[in-house]
Amino acid sequence: MSESSLSPRQRIEALTAEIEAHNRRYYQDAAPSISDQEFDRLLRELKELEEAHPEFAAPDSPTRKVGGKPLEAFRQVRHRLPMQSLENTYSEAEVGEFYARLQKLLPGQSIPVVIEPKVDGVAVALTYEDGVFTLGLTRGDGATGDDITSNLRTLRNLPHRLKGAAKGLLEIRGEVFFPRASFERVNREREAAGEPAFVNPRNAAAGTLKQLDPATVARRPLAFIAHSFGLAEGEEVSSHREMFRLLERLGLPISEKHWVADSAEGILTAIRELDEFRRQLAYETDGAVVKVDSFAQRLRLGANSKAPRWAMAYKYAPEQAETRLRAITLQVGRTGVVTPVAELDPVFVSSTTVSRATLHNADEIARKDIRVGDLVVVEKAGEIIPAVVAVRTAARTGGEVPFVFPEDCPVCATKLVRDEGGVFWRCPNANCPAVLKRRLEHFASRGAMDIEGLGESMVEQLVNAGLVKTLPDLFDLQPALIAGLERQGTKSAQNLVGALAGAKDRPLWRLLFGLGIPQIGVSAARALAQRFGTLDAVAAASLEELTLVTDFGEIASRCVRDYFDRVDVRELVEALRIRGLNFGERDPAPVAASGGLPLAGTKWVITGTLSIGREEAAELIRAAGGAVSGSISKKTTYLLAGEEAGSKLEKARELGVKVLNETEWRALLPGGAAGVPSAVEADPAPVTPAPQAAAKDDGEPALPGF
Repeated sequence: MSESSLSPRQRIEALTAEIEAHNRRYYQDAAPSISDQEFDRLLRELKELEEAHPEFAAPDSPTRKVGGKPLEAFRQVRHRLPMQSLENTYSEAEVGEFYARLQKLLPGQSIPVVIEPKVDGVAVALTYEDGVFTLGLTRGDGATGDDITSNLRTLRNLPHRLKGAAKGLLEIRGEVFFPRASFERVNREREAAGEPAFVNPRNAAAGTLKQLDPATVARRPLAFIAHSFGLAEGEEVSSHREMFRLLERLGLPISEKHWVADSAEGILTAIRELDEFRRQLAYETDGAVVKVDSFAQRLRLGANSKAPRWAMAYKYAPEQAETRLRAITLQVGRTGVVTPVAELDPVFVSSTTVSRATLHNADEIARKDIRVGDLVVVEKAGEIIPAVVAVRTAARTGGEVPFVFPEDCPVCATKLVRDEGGVFWRCPNANCPAVLKRRLEHFASRGAMDIEGLGESMVEQLVNAGLVKTLPDLFDLQPALIAGLERQGTKSAQNLVGALAGAKDRPLWRLLFGLGIPQIGVSAARALAQRFGTLDAVAAASLEELTLVTDFGEIASRCVRDYFDRVDVRELVEALRIRGLNFGERDPAPVAASGGLPLAGTKWVITGTLSIGREEAAELIRAAGGAVSGSISKKTTYLLAGEEAGSKLEKARELGVKVLNETEWRALLPGGAAGVPSAVEADPAPVTPAPQAAAKDDGEPALPGF
């Protein structure tokens, strides 16, 4: 059924389901599939429909809620004051309307407003009691948030104790973000380690804060910036500008710059100046926040169920370009999701040349009425992949061709099925050639089973020739069969078969990651292997047991449980067992020295040529309790330097990092010398439970915040 043929009630229900699905991806999975502007458009359409047809508006509509539900893996704490979101706009005219509403609600008054950068991060609320940091919460659903105090303690720029003689209860609200430079460095390190790069800084920050092990959070250099109060007992502050001065005096990080205006024209001037200035900031920004300066005026203005009336967010429009849509192709990923892709005339947008762009899903093509041959608008917002966001229908000549999404998989002709959220079409055939190719590439990748010679080109040939129809078929390959493929000789065929034989002894974590279990990356695979020891134990683990794994939450645990409950996966496991792969039984057991693992708490970097492979050396370090990184920093405990060590050796000497040769390193491993210094700090003080919400005698909060 097309969008235009839906009744108001049906459209409201469809929009609600779609928005809820996007909310889950944004707030819980930290993996949004559409831009903020597209999401805001959907939300606005739903709001307008509900206003026109209130009889169909659900009490729990997304238009009445803030953020996503709290995660069950964390302790839930109720906010002293609700953490509201802001009304968004992309229109300068609506900025003028906002200020006109303020003047109407506060007639005859001067209404100064403060304009500051809108940090593209994760909203948190921090509680300080008598100057000591005691509690940190996520926004959650606006009423209740996740207790992530231990994770927030690892942020280097967040003070554990405020400066001066701070007394009473102080709740600070702000954003946790991934600094641009650090984000780029971490992605380089992940790619070097064979791990997938993070999509964008905001998603990376959100995913990091959901880690159950603070040590994992500490390895990612997140930062905090304060932007408002929730509560401030014992502090005489009457305006936003006074609040900024107080926050700075207390030692809390704030925005480098803000503007003050008392007219719509002044606000727009500040917004434009900020647009130029924000490129100098260390963090990503996606807009400007406009807030009434006076707290007394804020109290008079009040709030609706979702947002304060005294503030708004202006979102900067991402850079766009027009080009011609020449074709729509379909990609089948390793999970079977069929994604439509726009094939475009190349166009320059956001510093890159774009020739392909996502069309998201079948519903998006129908909603936008995208046709082959259309003149389309392409957008590349932030780090999100290019997308077709609009069609220039007025430019149509009549030769454009509507696109009909197929009912069958374009590769294997299996009947496509809708996913649980009703948004994506998926090929359910685990042995679909396209799905199989992507699965094999991932399985053989450096970060997974690390099978040399089994790259994209070889996978393509093996599947196309019918030599590999399922993943276990890899281990049945013979040199004579491979040698018959294009550009393959006897030697290269023997090398590949030898590499496959060697892969049978890879450690369990590599196999777990290589299987491509949804939500399970390298660190999660390592945690599973360490917790359960064998693949059979992982497969048999209950949902409750999985949630106890380091870095795991409800989503990852459910993905693992659902994966091993599948009949085809059980058949896959048995087929791999028959072919002799290591299910963990052949993994070396960590040997603890007296008092614990001998390298516990140490951080290592490896450079140069050793008598063994670097990855093997890294595995020995991890088995002894150490951590391995790809780059030198002041936090590095040791550099293991082999022959022909290069720039990392020079950097280690500059930073004063202790350098060990292979003999010295081996002496520290189990069975060698003990007494490696620990880099682990003492555990933080216990978290104080949140007290009841404080309020004035008239029932108004002590300070209006969001």
